[in-house]
Amino acid sequence: MLMPNRTKYRRPHRLSYEGRAKAGRSVAFGEYGLVAETGNYVSNRQIEAARIAMTRYMKRGGKVWIKIFPHLARTKKPLEVRMGSGKGAPEGWVAVVKPGRVMFEIAGVSEEIAREAFRLASHKLPVKCKFVRKGEEE
Repeated sequence: MLMPNRTKYRRPHRLSYEGRAKAGRSVAFGEYGLVAETGNYVSNRQIEAARIAMTRYMKRGGKVWIKIFPHLARTKKPLEVRMGSGKGAPEGWVAVVKPGRVMFEIAGVSEEIAREAFRLASHKLPVKCKFVRKGEEE
């Protein structure tokens, strides 16, 4: 499962996933990409589930790049605890995904296999996704 190496004293503010992505909008490494059309927090478990779905369909052929990383700690206070007395403990790790962000890339397989692998992966993610080829993303 993906998470930062150094996690001590990490209780960050919530970051916005509204607006267009500033970076990571182009297919850089592979031939095909999976682009987010809506924004949301994507957890490390969802990223891993999408990765497994893709590689399993491709029968471990080709190469997969994960272009998002869960840096942001999500905190939660215990149940039945009164207000105040500080921020809760980190519960999980999420990546902030904005619309237009390329989340995954694939190379070394045909377009039909890549399209179907991304379709299976998109069902594991909390954002609407679309399939793009290298050079045609806006």
